[in-house]
Amino acid sequence: MELNQTAPLPTPPTPTTEGYPPCRVDVTDVAIDGVTLLFCLCGLLGNGAVLWLLGFRIRRNPITVYVLNLAVADFTFLLFIVTSSLLYMMENISCSTVVSLNYLRSLFLLSLFSYNMGLYLLTAISIERCVSILFPLWYRCHRPQHLSSVVCALLWALSIAVMAAVTSLCLLHEYEHCRLALISMYVLNFLIFAPPMVISNVILFIKVLCGSKRRQPKRLYIVIFLTVLFFLIFGVPLSVWKFLQQFNYTVMPSQVVFLLACINSSINPFIYFLVGSCRRRCSLVSFQVAFQRVFEETGVTTISS
Repeated sequence: MELNQTAPLPTPPTPTTEGYPPCRVDVTDVAIDGVTLLFCLCGLLGNGAVLWLLGFRIRRNPITVYVLNLAVADFTFLLFIVTSSLLYMMENISCSTVVSLNYLRSLFLLSLFSYNMGLYLLTAISIERCVSILFPLWYRCHRPQHLSSVVCALLWALSIAVMAAVTSLCLLHEYEHCRLALISMYVLNFLIFAPPMVISNVILFIKVLCGSKRRQPKRLYIVIFLTVLFFLIFGVPLSVWKFLQQFNYTVMPSQVVFLLACINSSINPFIYFLVGSCRRRCSLVSFQVAFQRVFEETGVTTISS
């Protein structure tokens, strides 16, 4: 997944383009890709469990609709990264081209589609929880019944539209058009979606800290805060790295960036489980019980989404 500095999309290197002898294996790259693959497989299992529980075992409420869609986005992202990592490892070990460059570029663009969708959903979740705290009466009495489903549908449509435009420009047109499309996409992420997500979580954090000391912070707020925090730590570097690369500036190897992104998409199910497992005394419970404690907690109105 190393990037060619003159290309706007990732081009997996062959040993000869990096200055290595024709059949020399880069052990460090293979090791990092192996760790990435391991995290991705764990994330696929975790997000698969979330899809099953929230889809069939746990009552529907406004938040579970968002979380279910987030699990779909994370699962899809990890699936594309697993495919790319396997292909790259095969090329690195065999010292030969396994698939075409356009195919690898398409996989990368599909992974960006899922990545963007995760960002959009985290922003929607954060804003909705913030509104529920700042305007609790309106939220309980006047919130549109199917708001969650409508918002998720609009966000999927937006993500598809953005990636369709970027894909058409990057695969069918010249470099400069692709570069401008990618820069515009990252500006959209940084300036439109990231700030409301961060501001909403700061408000949530302050409101929880300043609330009644007799009441412990709701698990759901802890889950949302941790999910956004880990996204900022592990997920944002991918956008920053790709944005800077459009100006021929790289701060870290691509393998490390994609490893962090895989950790971000894999960690959410474990956050749900660990937060849901802890009461006054931490004890391990079943996945379903832990998820019910988080997503069916008192204060989350169970309504049609």
